[in-house]
Amino acid sequence: MEHPENNEAYKGLTVNQGVEQPSIVNPYLNLRKKPKRRQYSAAEYVEGIVKGDVTMLSQAVTLVESVKPEHQVLAQEVIEKCLPYSGNSIRIGISGVPGAGKSTSIDVFGLHVLEEKGGKLAVLAIDPSSERSKGSILGDKTRMEKLSVHPKSFIRPSPSAGSLGGVARKTRETIILCEAAGFDKIFVETVGVGQSETAVHSMVDFFLLIQLAGTGDELQGIKRGIMEMADGIIINKADGNNVEKAQLAATHFRNALHLFPTPESGWTPQVLTYSGFYNIGVKGIWDMVYAYIDFVRKNGYFEHRRNEQAKYWMYETINEHLRDSFYQNPEIASLLPLQEKDVLEGRATSFSAARKLLEMYFSGLKQE
Repeated sequence: MEHPENNEAYKGLTVNQGVEQPSIVNPYLNLRKKPKRRQYSAAEYVEGIVKGDVTMLSQAVTLVESVKPEHQVLAQEVIEKCLPYSGNSIRIGISGVPGAGKSTSIDVFGLHVLEEKGGKLAVLAIDPSSERSKGSILGDKTRMEKLSVHPKSFIRPSPSAGSLGGVARKTRETIILCEAAGFDKIFVETVGVGQSETAVHSMVDFFLLIQLAGTGDELQGIKRGIMEMADGIIINKADGNNVEKAQLAATHFRNALHLFPTPESGWTPQVLTYSGFYNIGVKGIWDMVYAYIDFVRKNGYFEHRRNEQAKYWMYETINEHLRDSFYQNPEIASLLPLQEKDVLEGRATSFSAARKLLEMYFSGLKQE
């Protein structure tokens, strides 16, 4: 590069030296590193949880939700040690179509029961995960303005992460931790679902379905699925000009419920109307919940249902581990793309490819 300032013709030219540019990286960045969080032992987690330490409870829930193998081993140890302190709560599942007012209703229901009955309330809110980005907003807590600042409440949003039924995979284990921490009332709020809700029903004592007026008639109610699992149905937004529509919808649902066979519990599901926004009819809903709990405790169904749920989740855990073991097998992982290509190009059917993969997997187990 030519430098004219060095030319004899420019003797009188004064050239200032350039200023050295600072680094774009903060030189003090390394000094600001946060200290690594200390990993607690299982005994320390359990001690903190049993004392009611919400911070320790939150960290334990994060540990349970982790997919790292070393975290899973520690999490299972914590859960097993918390089991003797669990089981002393009322578990209520709350589901409904998107926009039915689940989060707003939980805010009202929670404040009412804490003021009237005392105790502690844990809310496990499941937020849908995006199929594209795999992320979740986890924003249900923003609609629980009063409950989120209540000293006796604990709200934990969790991503559904692809779980079926709108319930996070680790929700049942989180319930055990919350019960060990002294929470005697637990809400499990699912994502907005349709008529195929089963997972939440298998982990709660009372299944509450929130509906809206104008979403169907008797025929919609007759359809099997989420309707026949509900222990109670409530029609939200029964206020203003919508009161008559809500009452008509309640009549439709009551007529539909009469066509269902009698539930195993012997309880006849009730249909009530209320307004979560204006706090109308909330006491009647809680009266229904406690009437159901007293009814099933007297006839023995309460313990029977809990035992059936424990058995159900044992089999679900077996299925989950078998599925993970299959897909994490190195031979299967290498052969899977080839079989997929054969199916897409028409050289093999979906069923024959699946059978070939399974036979290879089980033959490998026999050799071990």
